[in-house]
Amino acid sequence: MGEAELSATRGLLIIHSHIITYGNAADIMVTENIRDEIETMWNEPKGVSVIKGIEFSVLFKITASFEPAILPEEIYGNIDPRNNYFRIEEFAHGNISFVDGLGSNTGYFKLENLYKGSTTAAHEYGHTLGLGHPADLDFRGKGVPGIMYPRGTLVDAQYQYNPGGRAGDSSNGGTMHPKNRRVLKSDIELLKLHKLYFENNKAIVGEFSSIWHPNHSDITL
Repeated sequence: MGEAELSATRGLLIIHSHIITYGNAADIMVTENIRDEIETMWNEPKGVSVIKGIEFSVLFKITASFEPAILPEEIYGNIDPRNNYFRIEEFAHGNISFVDGLGSNTGYFKLENLYKGSTTAAHEYGHTLGLGHPADLDFRGKGVPGIMYPRGTLVDAQYQYNPGGRAGDSSNGGTMHPKNRRVLKSDIELLKLHKLYFENNKAIVGEFSSIWHPNHSDITL
């Protein structure tokens, strides 16, 4: 989730998002890695958006803070569209990181998924802005996969976990390695920023899910 700001004098459409982490596996370093990955990857394609006939360069401005003592009430009562809250733990049910729906501002990250260059944070951020997984998960012959392709996607051999693996054979690395995903200009276009409702040059991207997550290690399914 984020707040979009139009700056006509600078020719910029700025997406402001603030990442707030909590949980036993969260710390200052992993929080900064998340912030840097999101900002770097989403700015990489140098996206543009045309609003009322004027072309704006899209700039993602991501800030972050580690808040280990945050209370559930602070998340439930948040009214700042820039804030996104993610619990980080070593264990996650389903063994995956996730956000609470498309266009949400909360989620739960598994620490193992957040290694440098994993692209998990950038992928989940795309979900918070409203992007889902593509319908066609066979991306072979199309080059570098976009950021919203999930694990299990079929890609050209050089983008697989194992370039020598048979396509589709997940037991032998024959599917997309997430580190090979990139944010593409087409991903920026899918945000449909030109359809946002701007008031005083500001608009909300996404919605408030406002869910505080307990530690999955404390939950028996």
